[in-house]
Amino acid sequence: GGTPLVVSMNEQALGVIELQDIIKTGISERFERLRKMGVKTVMVTGDNPLTAKFIAEKAGVDDFIAEAKPEDKMNYIKHEQANGKLVAMMGDGTNDAPALAQADVGVAMNSGTQAAKEAGNMVDLDNDPTKLIEIIEIGKQLLITRGTLTTFSIANDVAKYFAIVPALFIASIPALQSLNIMGLHSPESAIMSAVIFNAIIIPILIPIALKGVDYKPIGASALLRRNLLIYGLGGVIAPFIGIKLIDMLVGLFV
Repeated sequence: GGTPLVVSMNEQALGVIELQDIIKTGISERFERLRKMGVKTVMVTGDNPLTAKFIAEKAGVDDFIAEAKPEDKMNYIKHEQANGKLVAMMGDGTNDAPALAQADVGVAMNSGTQAAKEAGNMVDLDNDPTKLIEIIEIGKQLLITRGTLTTFSIANDVAKYFAIVPALFIASIPALQSLNIMGLHSPESAIMSAVIFNAIIIPILIPIALKGVDYKPIGASALLRRNLLIYGLGGVIAPFIGIKLIDMLVGLFV
């Protein structure tokens, strides 16, 4: 994977110096984190296939493309996008500009050329190719937080109305008695309990919205199952328990 540089004098070879790209320490572990997120990493380089293969294996990327010209990089991204993939591209050279512009997310290195910076969507001031991990984690955390709060709110509203509607209309519609599983004290206490429960639960959700839901580098399906279990099921159970406890307290004074 190195490039040999022969040192000679008077047509006599004195030795060979091996030039080799330096792989950043810990980069393979960071690529493994991307892999756990469901992100495929591809190294696209103009180097020859032998050098590219050596560096790709040492760095731990999933695939590589060697002797790539600017149009090859752009066409590869187009091909992946045509297959429904979301593609991020990181580069620093002028020859990376077409691919950076074509990618869904183009990240140019701060040490790169002006053409690369103008073609990308953002510039990495740290010049770290694995900064994509933080970009993905922040983006996913924002989406997960929004989805989590929405899931909890919908589940919470459904359970809340299911809990109080029978108590409200049981006098005029006796058939609702079978749905009155909570046995609330009265229609008045049911409404008051629901209002108090809302006043309590909304401030509890504010810190979650500000801080964000913790993100772990696991697949999308596992994240969906975890959030549905915690916030979906929690959103269903919490109103039944909360409204019932509040109704018991309110019933002492109503």
